[in-house]
Amino acid sequence: MADGNVQDIGSRTSVAPAEGVTYATPRAKLIDEANLAIQGDLANYPRALSAYNALRGDPEALAHWDMANYVTMRKLGYNDHGRVHAFITGAASMAITELLLEAGVKPDIIESGVGDEDDVFLTVILGTMLHDIGNQIHRVSHEAFGVTLALPILDRILGDIYEDPFKRTKIRAFILASINCHDLNPSPLTIEGGITAVADGTDITKGRGRKAFALGSVDIHSISALAVDQVVIRRGRDKPVRIDVTMNNSGGIFQVEEVLAPKVIRTPLRQYVELRASVRESGEEQILSRVRLDGDHFVMDLESGKRVEVEVQDSQKKMVEAVAANLNVGAESR
Repeated sequence: MADGNVQDIGSRTSVAPAEGVTYATPRAKLIDEANLAIQGDLANYPRALSAYNALRGDPEALAHWDMANYVTMRKLGYNDHGRVHAFITGAASMAITELLLEAGVKPDIIESGVGDEDDVFLTVILGTMLHDIGNQIHRVSHEAFGVTLALPILDRILGDIYEDPFKRTKIRAFILASINCHDLNPSPLTIEGGITAVADGTDITKGRGRKAFALGSVDIHSISALAVDQVVIRRGRDKPVRIDVTMNNSGGIFQVEEVLAPKVIRTPLRQYVELRASVRESGEEQILSRVRLDGDHFVMDLESGKRVEVEVQDSQKKMVEAVAANLNVGAESR
C-alpha cells in the first residue's frame, strides 16, 4: 500500500479503487517485497522511514531475529518467528495503520498529544518488527524478554530522530507496550499495541507453516497453517478494516479461531476490524461457505443453508481465568 494506491506485494499490480483497498500478505521469504511495501507506505513519513531503515540494517536486530527463529523453529518446532515474520507483520501493520488513519481513527499517540501520524507509523513499525525477538531466550515470557532486548536498539534509533528526551521517552513507552502485549499476555491497551497484535495474527498462511512441517513439526498448528492460502487486508464496509482469510481446507479455521480472532476481539481494534474466512471453491468438498466474526462469536454459513453461531474458543484467556480463579484473584472488590 503506497500513496493511497494499494498493490499486491507479489506482482505490484494496482487494485482499482472501486474494488476496495486490498493488501495481500507476502509469503515465504519475500523480504524484499515486504520491504518495498513498507518503504512505499512510509514515503511521506520521514521519521518513521528513517527509523525503519535504521532497524532493518541494525546488526543487533538482525541477530535477534535469527536467534529467535532458531529457538522457535529448531528447538520448539514452531512456525517462523524470525526475520521473515518480522517483515511480513511489519508490512501488514502498515496496511492496518493506513486504513485506520484514513477512516479518522485516532491512535493513542495522537489522542494523548504525544505525536502525529509520522510518530504513529514509527511506533507501529518498530514495535511490530521487534515484537518476537524475546523468543531467543525462551518462549515462556518472551514478551517481557523482548522489551529488555529492544531497549538498546530503540535508544540508538530514537536518539538520532528525537532530540527532545521527553518526547523520545514517551514514544519509546508506546513501542515497548506494543512488544509486551502482542501475544495478549496481557492484552494491549493502546491502538498501536492492538495493531501490532492483529498484524502478528495475520501471518497464518501456508508459507509460514511449510518450513515447520518440513522440519518434522506435524501438529495442528503446522497442518492448519498449510490450509490457509491467503490473508487480505482491505477497507471494510461497516468498519475501517476488513481481514479476509482464504483457506484451501476447512482445517485452516483453527488458525483463524486460535490465532487471529482473539487478537481482534481482545484488543482496542475490536470495534474497527471485520474478520471473515472462507474455503476457496476449488478446495475440499465444502462443509461451510463462510465464517465471520460477530463480537465474540463466529457465525458460520453452512452449505446446507443453515447458520450456526459458536463462541470463539480463546484458550489463552480461559487459561488465565482458570489460574485467576484458583488463586482467588478478583474475589475482593477493588
